[in-house]
This record gives sequence, structure tokens and C-alpha cells, in this order.
Amino acid sequence: MNVGAHISIRHGYLQAAQTAKKIGASAFQYFPKNPRSLTIKEFDETDAMKCAHYCKEQGIISVAHTPYPTNLSVKDQEREKVVASLLNDLMIAEACQSLGVIVHFGVLTSSDDPLEGYKLMIETLNEVTSQWDGEALLLIENNAGKNGPVGTTLEELVQVRKLVDESNKIGFCFDTCHGFASGLWNGNNWDEVEEKGNDLQYFDHLKVIHLNNSMYSTSSMRDRHANINNGYISIEQIKGFLSSPVIKELPMILETPTSMSFSHQDEIMMVKSL
Repeated sequence: MNVGAHISIRHGYLQAAQTAKKIGASAFQYFPKNPRSLTIKEFDETDAMKCAHYCKEQGIISVAHTPYPTNLSVKDQEREKVVASLLNDLMIAEACQSLGVIVHFGVLTSSDDPLEGYKLMIETLNEVTSQWDGEALLLIENNAGKNGPVGTTLEELVQVRKLVDESNKIGFCFDTCHGFASGLWNGNNWDEVEEKGNDLQYFDHLKVIHLNNSMYSTSSMRDRHANINNGYISIEQIKGFLSSPVIKELPMILETPTSMSFSHQDEIMMVKSL
């Protein structure tokens, strides 16, 4: 089981990988650049290559996550910024030999046409993938529903991927908190989710799990992560999820709170014990 956490790159990509090793993680996630900006980063390629070499040597899997302002459902000048930022993120991920770059499903709240957001998202993804020839994938993450139900179902994720011209460059990331908050997974229906995902071939392209508990009940549409042992998803439900054959071999990334009394190292050990 490859369990890890989100780790800061404040001291570089190699240092982030070394921190992952230090806390007992065999996987980690990082922001390739400033998480609050779409500004293009001139990154240290030597540091990224050292990170890649270290991860290969230590058997650590890495994955990047786009900055917070990244929205796939935009157009005109906003899209130009998002496309350039995503290509920058993919270049950094490729240099670190990461699986890919996780990006949230696009959201558009300013249109009377319910399909416009999907169209804009597909156009953005086509622009990015037509310019990208590396191995790193764009990994679309399911939404929690805080901006409405868009991006909360497996059907949407699969259909958007199918409609992208170069869909082979697209994969998925499943966030357990988002799935629970949206009502997709209520804690007791994973068998149904698994069956639907298999029918839709969603799991064929699932590459990473965000392993988070939820501070709010299922169908709350509230995206607030909680520690694995301290949320509305019970330990038994977490154990059931972890035993699912479709996710067992995937890297699982904790995006949960830390404290002096309960670090990510403690939480990784706890997840492995489950």
C-alpha cells in the first residue's frame, strides 16, 4: 500500500521527496509552484531531476497538484493563463517524473446554459493536451459540490475525458471527502460505486486517491477535510474502502490537518494498520 501526504516544496523538490521518506511515506503530493498563483515558474531543473532520481531509488511515487486559482471552465484571456499554467505544471511534474498533475473538475457559475461549463472545460483540455507530449497526465479530480453538483458524478468525469481529442493524456483522481460530501459515496454504498465505476471504465484511468475524512455529513456539499480517525466517515467504512480491489494498489495521499499530537507520520502508520 502506497500511502503518503501533501508536502511543501519550500526547500525544493528533492527535499520534499526526502521529507516523504522521513515520515514513512511511499507517495507524496506537492504544489509545483505557488499554490495561490497561475504565474509561470522558472524552476530548478537540476533539483527536479534529483527528486526524480531519489524517488526512483527509494520507490516513492509523486504527483503534483495545480494551484488553487486553476479553473478549467474559463475562456479568452483567463483560459490563456490557465493553459499556460497547466503546461508549466506538467513540465515540472515531468521533470520530477511524477504521475501527473491533479486538477479539479471545472466550474462555471455565471451562465444560463448548463452545458457551457462542460464545453469550456473540454476546449481548455484540448488546448493543453494538443501542446503536451510528455508522459505526465492531467488527472481530473471529482468535486465536493460546494459550487453546485457539477463534477460530482463518475458519468461526468468519464464523459468529459471521452470528449477530449487526446483522451490518452487524461486520467482521474478520486477524493474520498469530495465523494462523501457530494453524496456519491455515502460510506455504505462503495460496492455500488465500484460496480458503476467498472461499468463506465472509470477505474481503468484512476491513478491516485486523495484519502481524506470529512468534517461534515454525506451530501452536505461542504469540502472540509478531517483526519482519517476523526470525521463523519467511520473507521469501518474507511477499512471497507481500503480493501476495495480497484484502489488497493493506487497511491493514497492524505490532505488532512496536522498537529503536534497527530502528525502525518502518525496518520500514515494508522492507515497502514487499517
